[in-house]
This record gives sequence, structure tokens and C-alpha cells, in this order.
Amino acid sequence: MLVILSDLHLNDGTCGSILAPGTMNLLSERLCDLAWRASWRADGAYQPIERLDLVLLGDVLDITCSQRWLKGDARPWSDITSHAVSDTVAAIVDEILRRNVECIRTLRSLATEATISLPPATASGQPVLDAEEMPVAVYTHYMVGNHDWLLHLRGPSYDVIRHKVAHHLGLVSPHNKPFAHEASECDELHEALRRHRVLARHGDIFDPLSFADDRDAASLSDAISIELVGNFLGHIEDQIAAELPAAAARALADIDQIRPNLLIPAWMEGMLERTGCTLAQRSAIKRIWDYMAEQLLHLEIVRKCAAASSADMLDGLAAALKFGRRDSADWAGRTINWLNNLRGAATTSYAMHALAEADFRNRRARHIVYGHTHSYEILPLDASHADGYVLNQTYFNAGTWRRVYRPTQAISGCHEFIAADCFTLLAFYQADERSGRSHETWSGTLAPSTIETAQRSQGATAGSPSSASSPIRAPQFASSRGMATSRGY
Repeated sequence: MLVILSDLHLNDGTCGSILAPGTMNLLSERLCDLAWRASWRADGAYQPIERLDLVLLGDVLDITCSQRWLKGDARPWSDITSHAVSDTVAAIVDEILRRNVECIRTLRSLATEATISLPPATASGQPVLDAEEMPVAVYTHYMVGNHDWLLHLRGPSYDVIRHKVAHHLGLVSPHNKPFAHEASECDELHEALRRHRVLARHGDIFDPLSFADDRDAASLSDAISIELVGNFLGHIEDQIAAELPAAAARALADIDQIRPNLLIPAWMEGMLERTGCTLAQRSAIKRIWDYMAEQLLHLEIVRKCAAASSADMLDGLAAALKFGRRDSADWAGRTINWLNNLRGAATTSYAMHALAEADFRNRRARHIVYGHTHSYEILPLDASHADGYVLNQTYFNAGTWRRVYRPTQAISGCHEFIAADCFTLLAFYQADERSGRSHETWSGTLAPSTIETAQRSQGATAGSPSSASSPIRAPQFASSRGMATSRGY
């Protein structure tokens, strides 16, 4: 059995909320159930699976969004062989591991503590439920995306960082060479995917803002995260945070959850009005944002990436990011259309890229899996019929385990967004596992609490009783302690 999840975005606390520990409890519980069900075979007999491959499909550790980059001169687009860059990466990774210790401990236990176990089978193919259970070997593989691509860099300094990550997460990914960006870079990962006829990649290579033709180099999204979003939040904290309504301050803490990041100003437009900011406060926040956006556009990394693009990248970024460039049309819709056009796509779906994969075209892959977009998808691609055999090929996006904000559709130009805490995992089976089925997906959303929504919409002030409530963390999956896992077929 093969399981894929993506975009956990475990961070150091400087760029958004910490993932709730109950999230990984939910994952552990779900994997136990999937392993049990995978052990029932196509002939109706029970035979426990012996192995589970778990693929973390990129953006697991959120390294590039940390505001710790702003404490010195080192940046992901600096000399990546310098100690300044590797030391910054090491410090960020250390803090991520420290701040997310409960989630990481649960994730590690899957591979090191026999968390997943199954009852043995009788000779007649039935489970012996009162016998000591047998552990299922879990092999956890790490693939990098655009927020953790620095774990793809070569060199002794990065080997040390990878060794620490591999130890804490219980990885089988070798630490003395780059964590894979392409599956072919790691033999064991490549073989696990091939056994299940899966092609998997993070998907950042299809995003012109997140990939610059070399995964060992920074991209525009790195500069946006650090120099625009990070600096903006720092300036807000220094200049105006103490004066803001508590609801606005809580909302701004979620700014990094907006995907794509170019929708942040459109989201802020509605959020600032809804959370009770005065006209003067809204104007001040917009001026700070526009100033930081202008500074971003003059960075060498941005100019370099823009020069390599066939599109008018600088003008497009300015139109998407600057309040001063907003026109009367649907700002969010216009930005999304511009991003789609950069990819040569008509929609936000990455399914069109799956159709161009060599392993799809030569029928080697039955399943094409991407992450990156934070939007769960499953779309049929093709069905081949020959000599009584059917090959169904399907595209999946592995979504995220974070909060997702999406623009509303009712009124064009009305920049309102609705949030939901999301989780998705994809399971793929080989041979006769899961009664001969090829795949299974689990995806869920949980709306923010009505208390949080009311606080944000009513613009609660710092002195009001409601503002004393602690901020809602995302995702808010309850701890699974005490919840029973059924074992029935």
C-alpha cells in the first residue's frame, strides 16, 4: 500500500499558525484503518499487508516563509554554498522541529514504534483478532517542493540538516544526498511508486512563480514570501498593530494561508472593511503593502526572473499586488486568470499538465499525483480497452493539511473569502490489496468556529470579552484520543 500526503507546511511560528497535534493523530488513525482494509484480498480472504510506503509530497517543512530570513542578509537567492545561508536554514529547521514536536513525534512513530499493526491470519484467510498483532513496516519518503527546496541542496552543511530531519520524521530518505524532487533521484522511492503505477511530483515545476527551471535555485515565490509578506507583517507590527481591532490582527496572522499569495491584497480589501478598521487604518495598511510591493519589484531576483519570462512579469505582478493598480474589474478573478495564462492554462487545475507526462502517454502510470495548489482534485484522464483489459488513468491533487481561503463566486468584484481547514490523503493499492481496488482517497474540510467567524465579522476590539479568546489554530482537527477505530469489512 502506498499513501501520499502533501503541503503540511510545518513552520517555525513566524509565518502562520502551528499545525494542531490532532492533525497527525487523525492521520495515524486513518492509516491504521486503511492498512486493515487493504489486508482484505480480491478473493475475500484476509492476509495482512507487510509494508506501507508513505510519501510526503513536498512543502512539508516551510523553510522559505520564515521571517528569520529578515534577521540577517542571507536569503535563499544568496550564495547557497555560504555558511550564512546554511546556518539560517539550520536555525529555521531546528525551530520548526521544536515548535511542532507533537506532530513530528506522531509522524515519526509510524515508522519507528509499530504504530500500525494488524492481527495475523488463519490458514483459511481470517483474522485472529485475539492474537498479538503484527507490525506493518512503514517507509516514509520525503520529496521537496518550493517551500522546502533547500533540502535538495548538496553539501556537508545540508547533509547535517537532512540527517536531523530524517531522524525526527523517521525517514528512509538518505540524508547524505539531496531529498528527491523527482522520484528518479531516489531508487527506493522510485521503486515504491512504480510498484503502484503512480507518478508523483510536488507540481511546483508548473508554476512560473515557484520554479525557475532549476530546483536548486530560488524563485519569485521565495522573494514574495520573505521580502513582501514577511516585511509587511514586520512593518505592521512596528507601526500600527497596537491600534488595530483585535479581529483585524487575528486575520492578518492568517495572511500566509492565502493561496496563491498574489490574492493577498484582494483578500485584505474585504477583510479590512469587515473587521472594523477605520478608513485611516485601512489606508495606512494599504500604503505599507504597496510600498513593500514596490520594493519587491526592484529586487535583483525579481528582475532576473522577470527577464527570463516571455510574459510581462513585472507589470503583471504590479497589477496583482498593488492596491494602487486595482481597477474596477474583479481583482481576484483577474489575478487568477493572469496566473492561469502564465501556465498556458484555462483553469486553476493542473490536470492538463498530467496529460503531457511521458508516463501517462506510454501507459506506464495509472495514477498521476501532484500537490502544490492546496486544492484537492480527482479527475479521470483516459480509459484504454484492449483484449478484455481496462486501464483507467486518473489525475489527483493531494491538497493540503492547512487552512484554505477561497474567493466567493456570487458577486464579481466583491472580494470576500471563505475559509475551511482541510485534509487530504491518497491511498494506492497493488495486486489484490483492498479487494482488488486500485485507489482510495480521503478528503475533508472543517469550517472555522462560529465564534471565530463572528469575532472577525463584527470587528471585536482589544478590550472586548470576545477578544480574550485564544486565536483559532488551523487546522482544528480534534484529538483522536478516545475515538474508536472500527475494524469491520
